[in-house]
Amino acid sequence: MTDEDEDRADALFHALADRTRRDITRRVLAGEHSVSALAAKYEMSFAAVQKHVAVLEKSGLLTKRRSGREQLASGEVAAVRSVASMLTELEQVWRGH
Repeated sequence: MTDEDEDRADALFHALADRTRRDITRRVLAGEHSVSALAAKYEMSFAAVQKHVAVLEKSGLLTKRRSGREQLASGEVAAVRSVASMLTELEQVWRGH
């Protein structure tokens, strides 16, 4: 893997290392959600949820778009596939392939 690939892997696994971010990822992969609707699902401040969304966006696991005054978040399946591919590669190393 190149340094760029390693940096991307670090960002993806860092983003997925948090329970709340994994839950947000599941929600936005199932369908587009406004950040305010996501924030209503958690017992934390809107700002805290925004920070989680920012980490996920930086990793490429979600994208945001503006619709009026709302920010809408959508999951990025390509990033999830990238994680799956990395895990498959590690499994192949473990299996000796």
